[in-house]
Amino acid sequence: AFQRERYWLDAPTVGADASGLGLEALEHSLLGAAVPLAEGGQLFTGRISLETHPWLADHQVWGTVLVPGAALIELAMHAVTHVGQQSIEDIALEAPLAVPEGETVHLQVVVGEAQQDGQREFSIHSRMDSDDVDLGWKRHATGLSGAAAVDVVPVSGALGGTSWPPTGAAPVDVDELYAGFAGRGYEYGPLFQGLRAVWRLGDAVFAEVCLPEGVD
Repeated sequence: AFQRERYWLDAPTVGADASGLGLEALEHSLLGAAVPLAEGGQLFTGRISLETHPWLADHQVWGTVLVPGAALIELAMHAVTHVGQQSIEDIALEAPLAVPEGETVHLQVVVGEAQQDGQREFSIHSRMDSDDVDLGWKRHATGLSGAAAVDVVPVSGALGGTSWPPTGAAPVDVDELYAGFAGRGYEYGPLFQGLRAVWRLGDAVFAEVCLPEGVD
């Protein structure tokens, strides 16, 4: 009767009330809740999939959807600032975080207790919903937070107030950049094609990057 086509509506994913589960709700696109650990430190949790986070499908390597490395850094930054830290001193990306179609990925970010110098160790882990719990969690990144803020110097200040693009900078052709990436297996969809222009000045690279129109 339905000519082998599916007409049923997909039920929207509804998150549970974190506070009712003894957790602290987070306003973050990838992390849903946080909980202080009894022996010190703090745990941050979340669940992601291509159904709840369809924009991830625009970041693939050889056909496999991967959470961008920049997103892992953002996860860590959100977690350490939540516990009062100001920066990330060091981070090592150990393994890619894949998001297979039809799978739900559980995320955990663990931030340890403050050390004598004020720094905290952190780590990022994941586990597929379909995985055997006994197999444990896969670690994707480790690092060290900093108690002091990092000074961010505006481009105009770094260049002594010169014009944009910097005087003497040589433009770099980016028209075929994403096609070249695709040829090497790095498949960036429209949501990840935000590079607009690039210039080189000595060892420095200057770029204009923006979100595609209509993207939040």
